[in-house]
This record gives sequence, C-alpha cells and structure tokens, in this order.
Amino acid sequence: MPNDSQTGPLMAPAARPPAVPPPLAAPRTERQGTAILLICGSALIFAAQDGISRYLGATYSPIFVIMLRFWFFAAFVILLCARSSGGLARAARSKRPWTQAFRGVLLVAEVVVTVEAFVRLGLINTHAIFSCYPLLISALSGPFLGEKVGWRRWAAVAVGFVGILIVLKPGSGVFSSDAILPFAGAAMFAVYGLLTRLVGRDDPAMVSFFWTGIVGAIAITLVGVWHWEPIAGRDIPWLLLLCLTAVVAHYMLIKAYELAEASTLQPFSYTQLVWVSIFGVTIFGETLAPNVAIGGLIVVGAGLFTWWRARQRERAGLN
Repeated sequence: MPNDSQTGPLMAPAARPPAVPPPLAAPRTERQGTAILLICGSALIFAAQDGISRYLGATYSPIFVIMLRFWFFAAFVILLCARSSGGLARAARSKRPWTQAFRGVLLVAEVVVTVEAFVRLGLINTHAIFSCYPLLISALSGPFLGEKVGWRRWAAVAVGFVGILIVLKPGSGVFSSDAILPFAGAAMFAVYGLLTRLVGRDDPAMVSFFWTGIVGAIAITLVGVWHWEPIAGRDIPWLLLLCLTAVVAHYMLIKAYELAEASTLQPFSYTQLVWVSIFGVTIFGETLAPNVAIGGLIVVGAGLFTWWRARQRERAGLN
C-alpha cells in the first residue's frame, strides 16, 4: 500500500486487502461517484462481517474462525494475482520479503485480537477505540518512515486520545482490562499500515496483496489447526457468508481505488462505524452509551483532521 489510507480507518477487523491497484490518473466526476458508492458499500459489508465474526467468535475459537477466513482469502488472492500482469510469479517477487512476511503475520494477529475484542466488548465499544488507528499512524510515521509530523497533527493525536479516555472512563470504576484489546489491535494495524507504506516504496501493490494473503494463511494455519472443532450445521451458512462477502467487499474496495484516489475516499470509510453501531444496537442488544458516542465522535473528528492536513500538505508540496 503506498499510503496508510488505502484501506480506510475502520477496515482492519474483517481482514481486508492490504493494497490495491493504483487509481486512474485523472478520475472523472462520475467515476468518483461510483467509487464513493463502492467504498460505502464495502464499509456496510465489512460491518456485517464484524457482526458475523462476533457471533461465530462467541461459539468457536476466534483463531479457528479466522483460519477458515484466511484460507478463503488466500484462494481469492491467488486467483486475483494469477490474472494480473505477470501472474503469480511476478506477485511473489518482493524486494523486501522479510518485511512482507512480517506484515502478513502482524495482520493475522491483529484480526485475532480484534475479533476477541468483539466478543468481550461488543462491536460498538471495540470500534470506538479501534478507530484511533489513523492517529497512531500519524504519531508513528516519524520514527518508522522519517516523515515530519507537525504540531497540528500532534494536537489531533492528543485530542483523539482524549476521546479514547472519554470512551473508557478509566476513573469511573467501569474500566475493563479487556479494553486493551481493541487498542492493541489498533496499534498493530497502524504498524501494519506503516510497514505497507514502507514496502510500497519497492514493491507493487499486488505483491503486497499476495504476500499478505499467503503468509497470513500459512501463519494462522500453524496455530489454527490446534484449535480445530466441529462446526454445527446451523453455523455453516454463516461461515460461508462470512467468506463470500469478504471476497465481494475486497473486490468492491479494489474497484473503488481504481476509480478514485485514496485521499478522496478515506472519509467515507468512517460510515462503517455507523453501520457497526446500528448492528450492535439492533441485533446484539448493545447500548450506545453517551460517553462512547461522544468519545467516538472526537476520535473520528481527530482522524478526519489528520486526513485534511495530509491533503493540505500534498497540495502545498510540503514534507
């Protein structure tokens, strides 16, 4: 991934692809409109996947569920790369193989942690905390990539973490140690995004896509086979739906970034938080507490500000 915004700020839990083909140089207005519809549609599907993951993760080991997902994801990656220019041989050639492999393992670990957070904290609370990951990318882009982080972005990071504290209410007596799970997931996904930008300097997007899918499937299999368990007949359709919708959402995401620039589409990926809140309340009986709503809005607002500042710096040609 050339930059950290290509997958959107809330799209990690459903194991979305790490990289997409580059956008067209000068997308037309109608192409941007189609891309926005696609990104919003993929956000809806990913939110539904998170709900299915929470349901299955409460019945089966999250590692087992994620292993099956990554098997399906790896098959999708192989088919997609085989049809790309140069085929599988080109997709497998990386100038940074060890970094690419670490990215794949890191993404698997992040998904496992986040699904466990869904089970323990619910969809709404998990996403309210997880949505701080763009702020972590801003804060870590200096030491990881040598980028200059100005005081405005540092201020946005600070404001975002105030939002996290509002969500957690650490001094109220209701703070749970489980809350570290979505934050750990956000931190891992932030590092994953930064490493994706790093390898993007040498490897094409399809190479990163291939390595993430294949290495991720291998890594989770080494652990997941020990968590194998029989699947109840009533849950098989849900598991198939989880895998099939992943392919649809991945394809929609790829097509969206073929039609428009990532910086144009990033704000619309926040619609996933809206859908997650709706599903959490209506299907799982979760409560959207006032502190979670307020804190979540602050975090999202800080994330949008960092996006806006990045666009301003791009236009001005600053570092």
